[in-house]
Amino acid sequence: MLMKNTRSNFDSNLNELKKLLLEMAYKAENAVKESIHALIEQDLEKAQQIIDGDNEIDRLDHEINDKAILLIAKESSVATDLRKIIVAIKTSSEVERIADNAVNIAKAVQHIGKEKLIKDIIDIPKMTDLALEMLSDSLTSYYGDDVVLAKKCAEKDDKVDEMYGELIRELFGYLPQNPQAITQITELAYICRYIERIADHSTNIAENVIFLVTRKESI
Repeated sequence: MLMKNTRSNFDSNLNELKKLLLEMAYKAENAVKESIHALIEQDLEKAQQIIDGDNEIDRLDHEINDKAILLIAKESSVATDLRKIIVAIKTSSEVERIADNAVNIAKAVQHIGKEKLIKDIIDIPKMTDLALEMLSDSLTSYYGDDVVLAKKCAEKDDKVDEMYGELIRELFGYLPQNPQAITQITELAYICRYIERIADHSTNIAENVIFLVTRKESI
C-alpha cells in the first residue's frame, strides 16, 4: 500500500510539472506567432508587449525547476523516474529559449521600426510555421512518449536549415542595390536565425524524448 501511495504521489507531481510545462509552451508558441505578426504589421507596440510578457514565461521556467528539484529531494526516485524529471527540466529550458528567441525577433522588429520593408514578408512566416510545427510535434511526442513522432520532428530540421540558407542568400542579395538598407537586411537575417534556432530547440526536445524512451542520446 505504501509503495502504491508513493507511486501515485510521484505520478501526480510529475503530471503537475507537465501541466506547467504545457502552459509555458503555449505562451512561448504564442509569443513566436505574435512576434512574426509584429514584423509583418511593423507593430512596435505589439513587439514591446512580447518583450514585457517574457517575464511570465521565465517565472514558469523557475517554478518548473523548483518543483522538479523538490520532487527529486522528496521522492526516493528510481532511475526511470529521475530521467523523467531531468527530461522535464531540459524541455522547460528549451521552451524558455524558444521564448527568448521570440523576444529577440520582437527587438529586431523595433530596430527596423517603420522603415519601408525591402521585400514582402512571405517566406519568413512559412519558415516560422514549419519551426512551430516542429515544436508542436516535439511536445506531442514528449507527452505521449512517441519516438516515431520525435524522429519525424527532427527530420524536419533539415528543411528549416535549407529555408534559412535560401533566405540569407536572398536578403544579402539585395545589399548591392540597397546599401542604405544594411540595418534592415541585417535585422531580417537575425530574425531568420532566431527562427532557425527555434527549430533547433524543438529538435532538442525531440532528442530528449528519444533518450527518455530508448535510453539512446542520438537520433
